[in-house]
Amino acid sequence: MNWIISSNKSFHRMKVGRIDPWVPPDQALIINEDKITWHSWFNQVQPLSICTESCQPGFRRKMKEGEPFCCYDCIPCPEGRISDQKGLILRTFIKHHSTPIVKANNRNLSYSLLFSLLFCFLCALLFIGRPHQLTCLFCQTAFCIIFSVAVSCVLAKTITVVLAFMATKPGSRVRKWVGKSLSISIVFFCSSIQVGICTVWLATSPPFQDVDVHSVGDKMIVECNEGSMTMFYFALGYMGFLASVSFIIAFLARKLPNIFNEAKFITFSMLVFCSVWLLFIPTYLSTKGKYMVAVELFSILSSSAGLLCCIFPPKCYIILMKPMLNNRGHLRRRKS
Repeated sequence: MNWIISSNKSFHRMKVGRIDPWVPPDQALIINEDKITWHSWFNQVQPLSICTESCQPGFRRKMKEGEPFCCYDCIPCPEGRISDQKGLILRTFIKHHSTPIVKANNRNLSYSLLFSLLFCFLCALLFIGRPHQLTCLFCQTAFCIIFSVAVSCVLAKTITVVLAFMATKPGSRVRKWVGKSLSISIVFFCSSIQVGICTVWLATSPPFQDVDVHSVGDKMIVECNEGSMTMFYFALGYMGFLASVSFIIAFLARKLPNIFNEAKFITFSMLVFCSVWLLFIPTYLSTKGKYMVAVELFSILSSSAGLLCCIFPPKCYIILMKPMLNNRGHLRRRKS
């Protein structure tokens, strides 16, 4: 929409473009520049929606310290390596959604996991800035629910891997259980329990805005009080339970044939995830004031990055760097 100021200081809108989600990303924004009425103050150049333009092939992102995550420098790739894509992992999977390796790794669960990880990173923004009653009420519960969805997706992936292998055995009755409905049911059921826990938390003793007058001498620190610490740790404990079950199943299944070796990556991701949150509890209890938020932020970002980096890069490497291996024949040879 182009907002136009009339001579009488009133505003009216003119539609000058649209977004088409069904075309390639570089063609999604369609603007009719002839319809735009520019104010004399402006330099008549379309503004960017991000701090930095997308890095071109041959360059990679380097985050700017102290800047938002969308601000980065584009630096040349290291010698012997190359990037031929502008976007993230999710774009790569969507672009290659019909290829064998994406299909073989349960693309619906992969998309669900990637979207939930995206929201995991975004939920960290709720912890930044001055606490308000609304953000205090929902930041912890939103974090617990979103992470439970992510871990439930990993658990569903793990169970699917095991059942898929069992279904290949002659005369196996497990084959009827393998399908989209099972993985969706696992994610929905496991996430629903966490939603129930958080609902009870909000209904009985919800988080609220509080003032800490003891941590820093003569200063008052506005912070979020968790309300019921029992419910907070119960929600964390349930999330840890899901991660532990997923880790155990993936660890036991790590030696399945190579076509099913996603269990190995899930094992590493759950090991990182569990390690981060096991260290979080004593560290969180031993800190006060604003440092408690910093500890939780670090745990959220590092565990999310651990899930992302342990599960998806091997697939992206084959999709982008070894496309000749992304075929049914190669997958069958690996299975045999």
